[in-house]
Amino acid sequence: MPEICRFYGIIVALFYDEHNPPHFHARYGDYKVAVDIRSLVVLEGTLPPRALGMLIEWASQHKGELLKDWELARDGKPPERIEPLR
Repeated sequence: MPEICRFYGIIVALFYDEHNPPHFHARYGDYKVAVDIRSLVVLEGTLPPRALGMLIEWASQHKGELLKDWELARDGKPPERIEPLR
């Protein structure tokens, strides 16, 4: 699972050969979540509210890059790093 970004203790990654819809995974401590890239809806898991808010803010700023990385990972290619939330 390639890591594509890390900020404020949140680690964002994509799996190779994942199922649709396009989504990414994030970890924060013992919490894990999967988020739909297009709608930014949580598909599974939970994060504390503050961490989830930061994650969704970051994802909304980088939707195009996330979709590009999704396609790269689906093709078995390494995704590119994405700038962290500042």
